[in-house]
Amino acid sequence: MIRVMLCDDHAVVRRGVRDTLCEAVDITVTAEAGGYSELREALRSAECDVLLLDLNMPGRSGLEVLASLRETHPEIRVLVVSMYPEDQYAIRCLRAGAQGYVNKAGEPEELVTAVRTLAQGRKYLTAEVAQMLADSVARPVAESPHAALSERELQTLLKIASGRRLSDIAEELTLSPKTVSVYRTRVLEKLGLSNNAELTVYAIRNGLV
Repeated sequence: MIRVMLCDDHAVVRRGVRDTLCEAVDITVTAEAGGYSELREALRSAECDVLLLDLNMPGRSGLEVLASLRETHPEIRVLVVSMYPEDQYAIRCLRAGAQGYVNKAGEPEELVTAVRTLAQGRKYLTAEVAQMLADSVARPVAESPHAALSERELQTLLKIASGRRLSDIAEELTLSPKTVSVYRTRVLEKLGLSNNAELTVYAIRNGLV
């Protein structure tokens, strides 16, 4: 039996994922967590083969959590289940220690397949991610300017381009508005842009939103 733990701050999402996984006769959900602090407690009390981790939760950076898990629980296979486009976060997550990446907009069957793949000790890559990895090895190319953004900077860019106000972004990421404003300034500098309108145009032209 494959023991799975869920970490997502949306209870409705966790329920949907749990219901999908429980339909498989070889998978059982041993624990759920609504945040990173709850995840730490769950890891102390429940056994887990595969952890399904939402990247975009309040508080600590998702990539930092991946790196931490790699140090503290190297035996656990981590499958990132995220709303972010694969071309922006999948490779970042794999480099940080994840063994697979699935978009929340994907088919439920893909989630089950990914869990089984990780439980077998293999990585789960969608065709899109596999192609990106192959392209990066076959022909090194100049990276887009946004490739140099940190995780928080990229999150800020995506949220601004989606119409979020700085106060909304601060609340969603549990950061101060001043900190989010600093991230916005850094993004503008790194991309050579001047305002939110130009950020939005950049994001659209580069297929980020």
